[in-house]
Amino acid sequence: MRVKHFILLLCLFVSGISLGQKGLSKGDVLFFEYQYQGAIREYLKEAKTKPLNTQQYLNLAESYLKLNNYDRATNTYLEVYSKDSVLSGYHLNKMLLAMKVTKGIESTRAFLSTNPSAFTPELVENANFNFELRNTVDNSSIAPAVFNVNDNSSQADFAPSFYRDQLLFTSARSLDAKETYEPSGESYLDIFVARLNVKGDIVTTRPFKGIPNFAYHQGTPYYSEALDAVFYIRSNEENGNLIFDENGKNSLAVGSTDRSGNFRFLLKDLSTSFYYPFYDADTGKLYFAANFEDSLGGTDIYYVYTNNGLIMSSPINLGPRINTPGNEIAPYIFEGSMYFASDVFYGLGGMDTYKSEILEDNIYSIPVNLGKGLNSEKDDFGFIIKNYQDNSLIGYLSSNRPGGKGNDDIYGFIIKDKPGIKTFTLNGSVLNLTTNDRIAQAEVRLLDQAGNLLKQMVTNEDGTFRIEVPWQETITIQATKDRHSIFSDTYTGEALEQLQNMAFNMGIARVDDLVEETEGQTVLKLNKFYFDKGQSKITETIAAELEKVVDAVSRFPQMQLRIESHTDSRGGGATNFRLSQSRADAIKNYLETHGVSTSNILYSIGYGEDKLLNNCTNGVFCLDTFHKKNERQLIVVLNYDLLF
Repeated sequence: MRVKHFILLLCLFVSGISLGQKGLSKGDVLFFEYQYQGAIREYLKEAKTKPLNTQQYLNLAESYLKLNNYDRATNTYLEVYSKDSVLSGYHLNKMLLAMKVTKGIESTRAFLSTNPSAFTPELVENANFNFELRNTVDNSSIAPAVFNVNDNSSQADFAPSFYRDQLLFTSARSLDAKETYEPSGESYLDIFVARLNVKGDIVTTRPFKGIPNFAYHQGTPYYSEALDAVFYIRSNEENGNLIFDENGKNSLAVGSTDRSGNFRFLLKDLSTSFYYPFYDADTGKLYFAANFEDSLGGTDIYYVYTNNGLIMSSPINLGPRINTPGNEIAPYIFEGSMYFASDVFYGLGGMDTYKSEILEDNIYSIPVNLGKGLNSEKDDFGFIIKNYQDNSLIGYLSSNRPGGKGNDDIYGFIIKDKPGIKTFTLNGSVLNLTTNDRIAQAEVRLLDQAGNLLKQMVTNEDGTFRIEVPWQETITIQATKDRHSIFSDTYTGEALEQLQNMAFNMGIARVDDLVEETEGQTVLKLNKFYFDKGQSKITETIAAELEKVVDAVSRFPQMQLRIESHTDSRGGGATNFRLSQSRADAIKNYLETHGVSTSNILYSIGYGEDKLLNNCTNGVFCLDTFHKKNERQLIVVLNYDLLF
């Protein structure tokens, strides 16, 4: 698995590290020099005379994992975990990688379900989503056929990149007679170029002369057509000699070579390795992989802002939606989708390629495993893709899957559609329709065309949510909360596509905002309105208030109402009774003709002047203001206490 030497052997150490340096044992030194077989032998010797500390046990477990001794790796990790359950995400990921091989994928899923707090919420969601896809989506029948390209060698060949009408890639083949890189036993890495034939195969491979000659590592190129420049990594050196940090570490830097062959360093730190640069011309961002102190696990993907390739900002981590406790490398953007490789525990193999949609600046959808074919049970990484002839797509990736010619080989594929399962992602808020405040802990649901529940969740404390499901042609979106109404709307086709590119806010009504206590009853909250004198005609002003009733019932269709109409004492008692009943019936008729079901209105009753609120009875002089207090219309919610 030569990819491990380049992804995880990030640097070259000066040989002969002192055993006394930082209290290292011989096993420690061998481990840090990537001599895992020797490290295992020494750790087992040391354990006979003195118990290993927790870190040494973890080093021992990782050494077993590097050598594919999954049984011993699993047992050692579990032994450490049983004594110290507070392991870092990095080591938990490695433990689950080993368990996946020895105990099956369900063992990792079971561990996740019983220990969700061990990982970030984003990783738990990513894992569960990919587990669910694995169980419900079978892509074996549509898995793209990949072919081993013609010019692979018996050494490591990986990290392909489109270069005009050719292909650049990294190789350990020693055509330029470079010295041997001791950890891998192969030549120092170099960049090669090959011609693409009509079938997408690579032929006529030769050393790439578009960059300066260099005696040590250089690789993982990316050619930017917009800048006509090649971005790539190379070992840190001065005057032709490798340079090391205070711990004897030589790391990998990122640089670029322009059309004239001039090289300049862009990202350089003697203690940090950078690799797999990718320049996005649309945003001016330079993406790369590195292991900084703020890394979420092993190697994370970062970006910096540039001005035509010149660095203009500090590195920015892509965050826990993309980066995991494992290693993430090889970012590549095509038509709004980011492809990258990760060895997170829920993949098909060691390292798999994932696709995530770029929703907004540094906001990404759940990364989805590209599935069998493009991924295997081994390591698959360095994915690239572009438009090809006859409305098809052509792409390449690196893999050490069985049947290859060397350690890592380059594979090609030609497909009709973008690979990876398409998903629907919705971001937004649930709002209170009355106050426009966001509502925390509101339930958000997505239903398919048949009304089956696809997924549900609750909003965050700030009332926001993000929910994602496999793509459906029709989706119903709902939101609700206890004592609140239900938002429900159905989208399909282009309208559904557009929702993924916008903040989607759903308004729901709180029943307590719609009602009030009046005269010992729960009534709908309306501005007081008056009929014209002696009339029962619904005016525009009255209609505006009654529309609030229509809206309330539409949001709470289980409401049962009683319409009450009251008059003042002016006029005859019988006349007032008939007038109030006429007004109650007019309100009922308006509501029913505007969408309120007859089953919602149990009564419409006119009380005339029977229930005056003050002493303005017959024969008593009162100002008009006091008489008007008695003239009122109430919409009583009869079953309020039962419903809420």
